[in-house]
Amino acid sequence: QVQLVESGGGLVQAGGSLRLSCAASGRTFSRYAMGWFRQAPGKEREFVAAISRSAGSTYYADSVKGRFTISRDNAKNTVYLQMNSLKPEDTAVYYCAAAQDYSGSYYYTAREYDYWGQGTQVTVSS
Repeated sequence: QVQLVESGGGLVQAGGSLRLSCAASGRTFSRYAMGWFRQAPGKEREFVAAISRSAGSTYYADSVKGRFTISRDNAKNTVYLQMNSLKPEDTAVYYCAAAQDYSGSYYYTAREYDYWGQGTQVTVSS
């Protein structure tokens, strides 16, 4: 079992930056592909970014491509989401997720993920 704890959310002005972190418990972090999702009030949870076990592959939603960067440090059991040029429409609760993986892939649908964090709020003011 993997436990995920997100941190780094907060209030930022449009155009600003935040870096989210997601710390994972356990010794098998490197066996999991990781992803970030977000959910705004009244909307469904949506995919943001994903990264493969070895960090060799990443994938982004079109809405964040070029502004957000996902990365991971397997030695620290942590995945990051660097968010730049933030917009008010980025306001949401951000969740990290872990998907047990045997192929070195990344995943971009929620149903493929096995474990979820509790979420961290990101609010971007205009």
